[in-house]
Amino acid sequence: MGSRVSGGRAALRLLGSEVGLTFRRPRNLALLAVLAIVPVLIGLGIRVAGGDAGPIGQVAGNGLVLTFAAFFLMLPLVLPLAVGVVAGDSIAGEASLGTLRYLLTAPAGRTRLLALKYVNIVVFAVVACLLVAVSALVTGLVLFPVGPVTLLSGTTIPLAEGLLRIGLVALYAAAGMAALGALALAISTLTEAPIGAIAATLVLVVVAQVLEAIPQLAVIEPYLLTSWWSGFDGALRDPIATDHMAQGLLVFGAYILVFGSIAWARFTSRDVTA
Repeated sequence: MGSRVSGGRAALRLLGSEVGLTFRRPRNLALLAVLAIVPVLIGLGIRVAGGDAGPIGQVAGNGLVLTFAAFFLMLPLVLPLAVGVVAGDSIAGEASLGTLRYLLTAPAGRTRLLALKYVNIVVFAVVACLLVAVSALVTGLVLFPVGPVTLLSGTTIPLAEGLLRIGLVALYAAAGMAALGALALAISTLTEAPIGAIAATLVLVVVAQVLEAIPQLAVIEPYLLTSWWSGFDGALRDPIATDHMAQGLLVFGAYILVFGSIAWARFTSRDVTA
């Protein structure tokens, strides 16, 4: 019993160290800064343009809508870039620096170490999505009037419920980024070049989006991770499209299970030479 408690404390210390290192790295701080700035630029652009028809243009009439617009514009590439950099670097970066072998001497063991690496990725993904939501919300409050929100279904909901829907959108987006993190983590275990892991992750994201845009390949669309990222729009309907969002969460879970297993199989069996 004592050894389990000691091992748990060691794992928590290692996780705290990992999270602290992630959020202290200048590169990651720069990524978070970009995530915070982009919603501001979107809001300023809409403010200067005066808004137009469509969901994006609705921001000019209600600042809360800026949050939904920010996720709509940032989920295809900006958020995946930030999460892909952190996740792709998680194992390959340690290997390239020669620190991975020292981490493996910790009492946590390979399986627990890999799990802690993934938890760190999830923490970053959640923080990144919440940062986008908060930045967009504050910008919307400053630049535009705020009031009851008109949903995609045409129903108007109170301000308080609109704020709850923003939280739901952010958490759904974070789940999608966590699934991408599992994919990038698996790639990261296959190479000792972090740039290669990051580039491969982003290439796969772009390729998936290209395939998604080809009508003749609609049969594979349900299996593409990127096709479910926009499922957060289920929170903008009345009633909430829980079936569609739940299906998206199941796809995210499947990606996490499959690529998490690949990462585990590779990480626990390979010889670490760096």
